[in-house]
Amino acid sequence: MTDVVVLRADTHGLTARDLAAEIRSRLPDADVAFAATPREERELVADAPVVVGTGIDTDLLDAAEELELFACAYAGYGHLPLAELDERGVVVTNAAGIHAPAIADQVLGYCLTFARNLHEGIRRRERGEWRHFQGYELTEATVTVVGLGAIGQAVVQRLDGFDCHTIGVRYTPEKGGPTDEVVGFEADAVHDAFARSDYVVIACPLTETTEGLVGAAELTTMEPHSVLVNVARGGVVDTDALTAEIQREGIRGAAIDVADPEPLPSDHALWDMGNVLITPHNAGHTPRHWERLADIVAENVETLRAGSRDFRNRVP
Repeated sequence: MTDVVVLRADTHGLTARDLAAEIRSRLPDADVAFAATPREERELVADAPVVVGTGIDTDLLDAAEELELFACAYAGYGHLPLAELDERGVVVTNAAGIHAPAIADQVLGYCLTFARNLHEGIRRRERGEWRHFQGYELTEATVTVVGLGAIGQAVVQRLDGFDCHTIGVRYTPEKGGPTDEVVGFEADAVHDAFARSDYVVIACPLTETTEGLVGAAELTTMEPHSVLVNVARGGVVDTDALTAEIQREGIRGAAIDVADPEPLPSDHALWDMGNVLITPHNAGHTPRHWERLADIVAENVETLRAGSRDFRNRVP
């Protein structure tokens, strides 16, 4: 019997074959198989209690008669057939948290780019123009971080080295957090935090509460010297409102790794703005993706073996 099957779909340019090797190195007594073709997937999942992959369709799920745990290689899991998995009593876990170090590094890069005005330096280099420009400091800046999950906490950890004053926004502010201040999602609290911030970092999930959280009113509250950073989901920020606010110089600029719509249309006005940094939803990309996911999978395989239900990253 195969203990763990890794499905063939790759992610972030990394081959899933390497994920199987990482899991195998952590579970040397387990039979870990990589399914390289659709046929191998159908055959191998038939008696495997654990399947790992970016997704699983209902046909493959029907073939997985002994499946007890599906480990999704993504943090997001809305694309999975959750109702069918639940009907079969299959536990589902995700990759939440494994992207946090890379995303937090990118947030810091965004902030330092604006703090030192490096994007202006790049433009002058492209023009062959040796002419001074104004720089600023990230040191002692006030930064609001919306969302204090793994990503938000990693961002705050990096900002500590710059003696930044941090304000965290979370659903349960009474629990506190790693920031100097913690507030909830109430409109007054959000506006107060934004009004005092040099940088506003969006790092929260997209939910009913956060959809459209940053709109025209919130952007107007931000100071003209402030910068918006979004590494969450495009729908948290009103793209039209952001575009308008930057056009009227209501904020100093923005850095977005996500957009709404996504991908951002090639003729969108944001592409032509020199004070907007845009990356194509790749802040979480890292060569360490598989090793971090393998840690979660191996831990959960041991949990399954022990007869426990206390799985790491179990989704509702």
